[in-house]
This record gives sequence, C-alpha cells and structure tokens, in this order.
Amino acid sequence: MQPRNKVLDDLSQMMTNAMGVAQGAREEAQTVMKSWLDRWLADRDLVTREEFEAVRLMAQKAREENESLKARLEALEKERG
Repeated sequence: MQPRNKVLDDLSQMMTNAMGVAQGAREEAQTVMKSWLDRWLADRDLVTREEFEAVRLMAQKAREENESLKARLEALEKERG
C-alpha cells in the first residue's frame, strides 16, 4: 500500500474547499440577482397573469353584453318604426 502524500492531501482538501466557496458564491449571486429582478419588476407596476386574464374576461363579457343590448335596441327601433 502506498503511503499518502501530505502535500497532495492538502492540495486536494484546498481544492474541495475552493469548490465549496465557489458554489456558495454562485448561490449568493443568484439570490442577489433574483432579489434585484423581483424588486425591479415590482417597481414597474406590472400585472400578474391572473389579473390580466380576469380583466380580459371582464372585457369579453362587456363586449358580449354590448352586442346583446345593441340587438335589443335595434329590435325596439324596428317596432317603433
């Protein structure tokens, strides 16, 4: 069995620690960027998909009601004549 080389063990441990630090820095950078992006989007006063869909459905219903009322009005005008 070959004896373990202390220098190689230390170098290996140092590289492992460096990779852990790099991973931690990457995760921290992602967290900071996500926080910044969330704040930037919130400042833009954008609507959510759910809010957009709700308003779209309300507008569609209003158009349909307008068409129905227009048809009723035209029918009443024909009756008067």
